Amino acid sequence: MVRMSAEERRESVIRAATSEFARGGYHGTSTDAIAKRVGVSQPYLFRLFPGKKAIFLAAAERCVEDTIRAFAEASEGLSGEEALHAMADAYTKVIAEHPEQLMMQMQMYVAVGAAEQSGDHEFGEAVRAGWMRLWDTVHLPLGADVDETTTFLAYGMLINCLMAMGFPPEHRVWEGLYPSARAKGRLER
Repeated sequence: MVRMSAEERRESVIRAATSEFARGGYHGTSTDAIAKRVGVSQPYLFRLFPGKKAIFLAAAERCVEDTIRAFAEASEGLSGEEALHAMADAYTKVIAEHPEQLMMQMQMYVAVGAAEQSGDHEFGEAVRAGWMRLWDTVHLPLGADVDETTTFLAYGMLINCLMAMGFPPEHRVWEGLYPSARAKGRLER
C-alpha cells in the first residue's frame, strides 16, 4: 500500500469536508465525521489543519475556486451573450453533476451569516474575498457591465435556491431562466 503525502492527505480532507459540511453545515458537522470519512484520526486531522474553522474555510475556498475555474474555462475566448450562456451552461452542469458543491455554497452563506452575528468576521472576510474573485471572473467576459454581472449572479443564486429546495426541472419556477440555465436534462437529480 502506497502512503499518501501530507498534501495528498490534505486534499482528501478537503474533499471529505466538502461532502460533510455540504450535508451538515458548519455547526452540524463534527471533525470526527470528517476524520472517519478520510480514514485518519482526529489528532492527525489537526496536524493538517489547525481546527474546524480552517477545514471549513479550505473547503469553502475549494468550492469557490472550482466555480471560478468552471466559469473561466467556459467563457475563454468568448464575450457578451456567448460568454453568458456558456457560463450558465457550465454552472448548471457543475451543480447537476456535483450537488455537494451547490450545498457547500449554501452552507458557506449560512456559516458567514451565523459567524457575523456572533462577531466572528473571519468567515465573512474569506468567503467575500472568494466571491469577489468569482465576480471578477464573470464580470470581464460580460463586457465589464455591472448590470449584466449582477443579473447573471442573481440568476445563479436563484438557481442555487431552487435546486436546494428541490424544485423539479419541469416546474414552472424555472421558466423565466436563461435557456442555458434551465437545461432540463441537467437539472435532474
